[in-house]
Amino acid sequence: MKILVVDDEALLVKGIRFNLQNEGYDVITGSDGLEAVHLVQEQSPDLVVLDVMMPNMDGLTACAKIREFSNIPIILLTAKADDMDKLIGFDHGADDYLTKPFNILELKARIRALLRRAGTVQEKQTPGNTLTIGSISLDLDARNAYRSGVLVDLTAKEFDVIEFLMRNPNRVYSREALLDTIWAYEYRSDIRTVDVHIRRLREKLEENPAEPKYILTKWGVGYYFRK
Repeated sequence: MKILVVDDEALLVKGIRFNLQNEGYDVITGSDGLEAVHLVQEQSPDLVVLDVMMPNMDGLTACAKIREFSNIPIILLTAKADDMDKLIGFDHGADDYLTKPFNILELKARIRALLRRAGTVQEKQTPGNTLTIGSISLDLDARNAYRSGVLVDLTAKEFDVIEFLMRNPNRVYSREALLDTIWAYEYRSDIRTVDVHIRRLREKLEENPAEPKYILTKWGVGYYFRK
C-alpha cells in the first residue's frame, strides 16, 4: 500500500516516512500543496497525509482540488486545535484531522482505520454484496455509492455514515452516538462534525438536499435514514 506524506517540515516528513516504512508501507513524499495534487494524479496512492500550512498551495486548497477527481482518504495535519478549523477541514473533503504535535502511534492507527474503511484493507467478501433503499444503493464490496444508478463519489467517512444509517433504517441516532460509532477513538471532535457529514451526504445523495427524502433529522434527537 502506498502512502503520500506532504509537509514542508522536512524532519517531520522524514520521521513519518521512517515509521510508515517500518510498517511495510510504500511511502512517497512532497513539500507543498501543488506537489500533493500532482502526486495523487501521477502516483495514485492509497491514502494522503497532508499538512494544512504549506507554501505555494495550502493543504485545505489541495484537499479540495484532490476531491475534484478522487475520493482517496485524506488526513490533515495542523498546528491549530480549534474546532472551527477542523470543521473547515471536513468541509474541504478531509476524512480525519490530527493536531501537531501528535503521537506517531495514533497516526498509524488512524491510517490503518481509514484504509480498512476505504476498502483497501478488508476481508474477502461475497461478490454482489449490495444494500439498496429507494434510489440509493451501496456496493459494500467496492464501497461505491449510487443515486438512481449513477455513481457518486463519497469520502471514506461519508460512506461509513451512510452505510451505518442504511443498515439501521428508521432508527434515530444522536450526534454523540454517531461520533462514538463511526469515529470511535480515532477522532475526538464536537458534534458539529456529524452535521457537516450529513449535509455533504444530502448534497450528494438526495435529489433535493433542501427537502431530503431519505437522510432525515429528528429535531432535538438526531439523524436517521427513512426506509
